[in-house]
Amino acid sequence: MATRRGQAKPAESKRLKVTQIRSGIGFDKKQTLALRGLGLRRLNHTVDVVDTPSTRGLILKVRHLVTVAEGN
Repeated sequence: MATRRGQAKPAESKRLKVTQIRSGIGFDKKQTLALRGLGLRRLNHTVDVVDTPSTRGLILKVRHLVTVAEGN
C-alpha cells in the first residue's frame, strides 16, 4: 500500500491514549458529539487514537472531560 507524499505511514504514526473521566451530560451537545467522535462511550473508557490535528482539536474541545497520555 502506497502512502501519499507528506503523510506518515500508519506504523510510524504517533498515538494518544484518551480516557473519559467526566460525563458529557449537562454540557453543550457539540462536546458530547466530540466525545463520540473520539470513540468514547462511557466513563473510564480508554481509546487509542492517532495524533493528528483533527483529533487534537476534538481533545481540546473536551479537555475538561478527558485525560490524555502518550501511547505507543
